[in-house]
Amino acid sequence: MPLVHIDLIAGRSEDQLKALVAEVTAAVVKNTGAPAEHVHVVLNEMQPNRYADGGVLRSEQ
Repeated sequence: MPLVHIDLIAGRSEDQLKALVAEVTAAVVKNTGAPAEHVHVVLNEMQPNRYADGGVLRSEQ
């Protein structure tokens, strides 16, 4: 059972997230041979004020 965790900044549309999950699933199926129904994708969306680059919150960039 492949399990993929993706951390990203919140703000993408539902359609973008659906496309991401579909393409990641297809890549895992292609490269591992696992059936699509056994591929699990977890999206962890962070608020921009909860993530920093170089000591600066994304919400302030």
